Amino acid sequence: MNRNLLFPTLILLTLLAMSCKDEDLPIEPENPEEVEEVPSSTVDTLITSSGVQFVRTPDSQFENLSDWPYPYQYVEIDGLRQAYAESGPADGDVVLLLHGQPSWSYLYRKMIPVLADAGYRVIAMDHLGMGRSDKPIDIAAYSYLGHNDRLEQFIIELGLSDINLFVQDWGSLIGLRVAGLNPDGFATISVGNGMLPVIPAGTEVFPTVQDPDSVIGIPSIYAAIPAQQIPFYDGCTRILGPEDESFFGDWMTYAMKSSSFHASETVEAMTWFDLPDAVEAAYDAPFPSRTYMAGIRTFPSLINEVPGTTQDAWVGLQNYQKPFLTIWANNDPGNLGSCELQQSFIDNVPGAAGKPHARLPEASHFLQDDQGEEIARRLVEFYRGNYMGGNFGEEVDSVEETCESDPNEDPRQYCEFLLAYQRNGALTAEVWGTQGLSNCPSGCLDEVDLDAVQSENGALVISLNGPRIWLPMGDAELPEL
Repeated sequence: MNRNLLFPTLILLTLLAMSCKDEDLPIEPENPEEVEEVPSSTVDTLITSSGVQFVRTPDSQFENLSDWPYPYQYVEIDGLRQAYAESGPADGDVVLLLHGQPSWSYLYRKMIPVLADAGYRVIAMDHLGMGRSDKPIDIAAYSYLGHNDRLEQFIIELGLSDINLFVQDWGSLIGLRVAGLNPDGFATISVGNGMLPVIPAGTEVFPTVQDPDSVIGIPSIYAAIPAQQIPFYDGCTRILGPEDESFFGDWMTYAMKSSSFHASETVEAMTWFDLPDAVEAAYDAPFPSRTYMAGIRTFPSLINEVPGTTQDAWVGLQNYQKPFLTIWANNDPGNLGSCELQQSFIDNVPGAAGKPHARLPEASHFLQDDQGEEIARRLVEFYRGNYMGGNFGEEVDSVEETCESDPNEDPRQYCEFLLAYQRNGALTAEVWGTQGLSNCPSGCLDEVDLDAVQSENGALVISLNGPRIWLPMGDAELPEL
């Protein structure tokens, strides 16, 4: 087969497998009970005073993890430990990092050092059932509002205020709801490939997974995806991948019931770059057996608990005036990857106006793993107000606001930017100018973050051309032909 066609073909085969309904999925062996795991006598099962049975991943699972030197701390909430890693000065401004499913705070290993070295107190929390947090073994112990309540209690227990929040995936559905209902507690909010959907109460978003505790041999839905991802987008145009969200119902079934489901395969498939074996092992470390996996198995199904719970939080975000930033991966094939979703935040949250929103190339759904250092660098600049000439907490509506025309400059003068792209195998360029907007006064161009403009627009190269002088045809001497 032509190598240029191989990877797209494999992806399409994978998507076909994802579209299979539960009854069509092969079962290996034929009797599901033969592969169903029950807690063994070697697993130390604990119980809270209210009767919740849970397990606690042995500390030995977290020894010598790649690039993860952080000691862990815990907050006990309702008899269950909520774990978190912390780095940076204790008196620094707080940065709270919330992961999604099926990852844990290890996802932030590239961001934490950059933020801590910049003087921030960085806290990366593990959701219940994930990372080093305790793990109830009954899927009924997990709920969408339960995760929200635990985050609120976590913030109260640690006495956190003026929080700089960064959220992704399920961390956004939880974190944005808490922030939208408690906006005074958050100094800034940043989102990477996340959302806060507003769904009418009583809606069944996807069919409920039947027989959730049975275990079946569904083939890995990621088996055909190459370690080095191929492009799913050309700019904002989807060129490969699911056209709608119907695949998510199959993902719910796979995560809940498949004997082949484990955390590292998901993170590996949904990152742009290939993950080293040691990193994959670290993502699997919290889950030595299926007994420890109820939390990550259940998370996708919690979407059916979201309807009717987020309206007030979304109203809170629509009134959020403090700085709000979106940093998106440009190659997330799922429902969180679209430009439209990112733009919905920019258009609806007042604090998003004039901020250096970006779509990062060479980054997929788990963008923290693909581009963690770059994201952290952008966050530091954002927190410090080094964008569009503004100061921290100051609203800046556009480039024109910081580059207003100067009557002392030539009125024919303007700024020009050249942005180069690779589209359909060819190099193309766009020319942006400030004609009619500004005469590009001295010092104006120093206020523009060219790297941010390049990333936000997905350009390969950006070049500054000017200031230039606009010459009407009557003023120009044209060469003879």
